[in-house]
Amino acid sequence: MTNLELQKIAVEVRRGIIDGVHSAKAGHPGGSLSAAEIFTYLYFEEMNIDPKNPKDPDRDRFVLSKGHTAPGLYSTLANRGYFPVEDLLTLRHTGSYLQGHPDMKHIPGVDMSSGSLGQGVSAACGMALAGKLNGRDYRVYALCGDGEIEEGQIWEAAMFAGFRKLDNLCVIVDNNNLQIDGPIDKVCSPYPIDKKFESFNFHVISINGNDFDELRSAFAEAKATKGMPTAIVARTLKGKDISFMENSVDWHGKAPNDEEYAVAVEDLRKVGEALCQN
Repeated sequence: MTNLELQKIAVEVRRGIIDGVHSAKAGHPGGSLSAAEIFTYLYFEEMNIDPKNPKDPDRDRFVLSKGHTAPGLYSTLANRGYFPVEDLLTLRHTGSYLQGHPDMKHIPGVDMSSGSLGQGVSAACGMALAGKLNGRDYRVYALCGDGEIEEGQIWEAAMFAGFRKLDNLCVIVDNNNLQIDGPIDKVCSPYPIDKKFESFNFHVISINGNDFDELRSAFAEAKATKGMPTAIVARTLKGKDISFMENSVDWHGKAPNDEEYAVAVEDLRKVGEALCQN
């Protein structure tokens, strides 16, 4: 796919995030929006997946370690064809299969239930090691929040991955610099993130995570790296493309009201219109 095609899909992913969270009157839009390009690139370009066969044993695996940003994953899965886009409006509703956090038992395309922060890389390590032991060539991707990596279990898993030389594992850190209580460097700084992963024998790539050229290059480099896992530290903008949400910690975990929703939809319409002129 061209970058322009991917950019247009990312706008649709963002629209699904806003639609779902507004309909639910709850959820986590900020970190879902910051990762829209990452989700889009993984599911529309990078990963070996088939929405018609979501349990294919040879598929690539994805673990959303920061499970509260499920609206971003759900919107991506819906736009990729795993389930109807219209179902995004049932997010968090009683009886809906689209729960507040990913559920591998009921949601097509979800490889790991998640939501308890810090656990996703451990699960991804297990999947990657199983692939090695079973002689399969699938790859495993795990997306973490930069606030989430303050959790100690992340670094236990990193130690394991580096020691086991899991070169089929790629950990992505959504580095939008904001967590629920404020800027990450004011709450409990995990910086320098790159040096920490390097100390656990990871190959580290630092990029602008909202830029498809840089995402394309980083994932190609990760795939070419042998003998060690890769960590992609992706700098992003929390709440990206929604004027009143950008770089605002206030929108970590709340839904827009009707008036705010109308502004958000108009913001995304303008972004999409500008892309159509290219």
